Amino acid sequence: MVDYKTNWLGSPGEPLTTRHYQPQALAAEMARAHYPLQALFYLVALHRYLRWRLPGYDPAANLHGAAYLFLRGMVGPATPAVGGQICGVFWWRPPVSLVTELSDLLAGYSLVGTTGAS
Repeated sequence: MVDYKTNWLGSPGEPLTTRHYQPQALAAEMARAHYPLQALFYLVALHRYLRWRLPGYDPAANLHGAAYLFLRGMVGPATPAVGGQICGVFWWRPPVSLVTELSDLLAGYSLVGTTGAS
């Protein structure tokens, strides 16, 4: 799942550079804007679609997580990487069980016994 964002991560009046979109800044913005929750719901929807449309669908093999592309922090092939992560790109792959169990919960299935809940 890929989502594009145009968030301004610099200070007002300050010229933006790719340094504003380094991994730590992206992680902070993701948390501030609750984007992981958004990504989780998108992944549940994708999981349900693939389960219905892709013969032999296996979430562990076919569901690869979420990428958020902060367009203001990407400058094409010259976009730098910090610690092996490209500036402007946030990647998250939640546990498959989180996606599938949330899907089941939203569908009204009982999860008692599968997560230790009672």
